[in-house]
Amino acid sequence: MINKREGIFSSRYRALTIGIILAVMAVAFEGLSVTTIAPVIAKNLQGMELYGWIFSAYLLAQILGTMIIGQQIDRSGPAFPFIFALFIFSIGLIIAAVTQSMLVLIIARALQGFGAGAILTCVYTSISLSYPDELRTKILAVFSSAYVLPALIGPYVAGIIAQYSSWRFVFWGIIPFIILAAFLSLPSFKGLKVKGVQNEGRRQTNLWAIQLTIGTGLLLSGLGMMPKFFGVILGIVGLILMIIPLRRFLPSGTFVACSGLPAMLASRGLFMACYTGTQSFLVLALTEVKGYASDTAGLIVASAALSWSTAAYIQARLDERDKGQGRRMRVLIGVFMMCVGIGVIVWVPIIGITLAVASQIIIGFGIGLAHPTSGAISFAQATEGTEGEVSASLQFVDSFTPGIVVGIGGALITISHTVGIAPYLGISAALGIQLILILISLLAAYQLPHIKK
Repeated sequence: MINKREGIFSSRYRALTIGIILAVMAVAFEGLSVTTIAPVIAKNLQGMELYGWIFSAYLLAQILGTMIIGQQIDRSGPAFPFIFALFIFSIGLIIAAVTQSMLVLIIARALQGFGAGAILTCVYTSISLSYPDELRTKILAVFSSAYVLPALIGPYVAGIIAQYSSWRFVFWGIIPFIILAAFLSLPSFKGLKVKGVQNEGRRQTNLWAIQLTIGTGLLLSGLGMMPKFFGVILGIVGLILMIIPLRRFLPSGTFVACSGLPAMLASRGLFMACYTGTQSFLVLALTEVKGYASDTAGLIVASAALSWSTAAYIQARLDERDKGQGRRMRVLIGVFMMCVGIGVIVWVPIIGITLAVASQIIIGFGIGLAHPTSGAISFAQATEGTEGEVSASLQFVDSFTPGIVVGIGGALITISHTVGIAPYLGISAALGIQLILILISLLAAYQLPHIKK
């Protein structure tokens, strides 16, 4: 038990809490800004057919960052991996800022994704090692709230920059935040060690991560080439390569949402994917189909941030009041709200500013309830010595499922462009995928066990 007067900003935890906030904010600024400017980038670099890869390259590379750095954390602690992750992330920003090619931009996004995955894995591990269960929902709520300022101003500012100057300055502008995060947060990571972890299979795990990333990339590339025969073959090969690594990285029973950690990971992976996918394709619908400016689209996307942070704060207070007894119900309510929010915008022709904002507020509130609570549920089931493994699993599902789902949506848009149908039909199909998957996430959440008093 902790002292009742001790909180996440007490002297014992203050430095680490501030370090986490800075690190997460730096990653959030980049990710949320790109959501707004992606259509402008794709047009400028003449690569609209590769639109989905702007997101998928980033998210799939997080798999490598999560797995490789997760193994290194278990071996030596999070301090050095944290430095390395910030460096790779910064290199990706610089390349993206100067590139003249869509393919090079995608490579830069992959570097950013690797760095972001590694950064967040370090953060998750520090939470698991440093905070007791009674404070984890609070720090996880702050973790979620660290997206608030970037989410409120990042998309709008990025839209303004892209509309009136150049989208390249968005990437340049994030580098100072990385430098500040490194300077202020690194001391908090020193001395943290994971106890009792063996690393005999570290190299094999890294190879599985590489195979999974390659397989997923082939699958998504093949889907984008359909209905061509070569696309079908490429997709099948990619799917085969993916199967074994997925079974290695996820707890047994995740694919069928068995009660406990498997169900939590299945539900979380899907609702994170749907949140990311919905925002990505909503911005495209608003700018390319409805004709709204980038800054307007950015403001609409930002409306989800305030409701996310509000819900995260509420769930932390409720968790403190009921001692974690209501965590399952909060996840269920959150995912159900996301179902409602996504459902109202699936058909692109009916989307207007009012409906888009209402949808984002509902979706944001839903994930604000479900996201930090799902992390607390997962950490509560971690045994001593498996903190790094659980942290990596959380970050893995946060990266893999959004990457593949956004990639599938992007492939549908590419197919619609190839066969010459109206763009809004391809975007509507991409949003329809999000609705189907969020319903599956809700079913998986029902498999969570009831917490006994």
